[in-house]
Amino acid sequence: MNKLIFPFLILLALSVSSFAQKAANPAEQIPILAWYSIPASETSVERYQEMKEAGITYSLSFFPNLEALQKALDVAAKVGVKMIVSCPELKSDPEKTVKLVMNHPAVAGYHLMDEPGISQFKELGVWGKRIQAIDSKHFCYVNLFPNFADSVKQLGTSDYRKYVSECNAQVPLRFLSFDYYPILKDHISKSWYENLEQFSSESKKAGKPFWAFALTTTYDDNHITPQTLASMRLQVYSDLAYGAQGIQYFTYWSATSVNAPSSEDQRGAPINVAGKRSIVYDRVKLMSAEIKGLSGVFLGAKMVWVRHSGKGMIPAGTIRLTTLPEQVKVLESNGAPILVSLLEKGDNNYLVVVNKDYQNSINLTFLGDDSVRKVLKDGTTIPANAYEATLELDPGDAAIYVFPGKTVKEKQK
Repeated sequence: MNKLIFPFLILLALSVSSFAQKAANPAEQIPILAWYSIPASETSVERYQEMKEAGITYSLSFFPNLEALQKALDVAAKVGVKMIVSCPELKSDPEKTVKLVMNHPAVAGYHLMDEPGISQFKELGVWGKRIQAIDSKHFCYVNLFPNFADSVKQLGTSDYRKYVSECNAQVPLRFLSFDYYPILKDHISKSWYENLEQFSSESKKAGKPFWAFALTTTYDDNHITPQTLASMRLQVYSDLAYGAQGIQYFTYWSATSVNAPSSEDQRGAPINVAGKRSIVYDRVKLMSAEIKGLSGVFLGAKMVWVRHSGKGMIPAGTIRLTTLPEQVKVLESNGAPILVSLLEKGDNNYLVVVNKDYQNSINLTFLGDDSVRKVLKDGTTIPANAYEATLELDPGDAAIYVFPGKTVKEKQK
């Protein structure tokens, strides 16, 4: 190599290294939970390793008995996946069951019930307290209905916020969880963003984080089959923009083939009925890698506000974007529908812009002052002004910017 070129290359490498830097601790990880995980009949190191390679960190399977659960816990521990405990013995004899599994390294928590009504909270609270009296280290887990559930037959109240707050008051939970699968073939469900507004608000009032979902299969002809990376991105980045601290995939394995068969039409899950990977497995793997790379941004971040922008009406229950942090000079989408979230974490503020169109790219124009850096998918940052002012933002994708300061002053957009 030419002796004059070699020092130049060293200086160039040092310059690039100083130009890009890590946004946050890369060891941090947003929990990623697989619902309807590996069935008991498929328990093996190979299957759990396969799931881990898709980026799954937490697993929820519904085991037929304690023995099958214990076998799966041993396998999960070998590959480094945590499990939420679910088996009949947890309900019939919680004290004995918890004592048998509580010290296992793969245990993350205990599944109580999916989508309970308000009348069931008291019983769940008693059950959860029996578990917590034996094991206060691991969490109890309940997943709640979305806001469009029937107020009489499902929720047990016409007040959705009361439904959420009563669950928090009566059941010993460390975080709240709800499901909503909003991405339909040709539109987004109308009440989804209102549900995120409601749930994030009730979570904040409770002083607890919340977990939300992304659909990775389908259960009727209205939902996309198979799930695209864009549809998953829109769900995940919208959840995270609203402050979600855990992402849950429904489902990992086709729910028609597990021990508690689903009455829903399961097609296009990452692992199909025959135990083979679908194309969605590879998309889930890509999505999980993005979540992991950006966990340093989202994990532990507090949502300050979320606003919506675009031509026409914004979603019910949401607020239109009219102001911006003073560090942002221009933010325009030419009328395309976007979500804009301001998050705070430590000494940094993050502005998250989500393209709410899961079928088309948009042109996003962004100009910030010299303090603003763009966060890349691996969590590294680079000065925002290193990029063109107008960039294409892929369907459902997010653009993330970071700037310092514990207090954010705002100006009219």
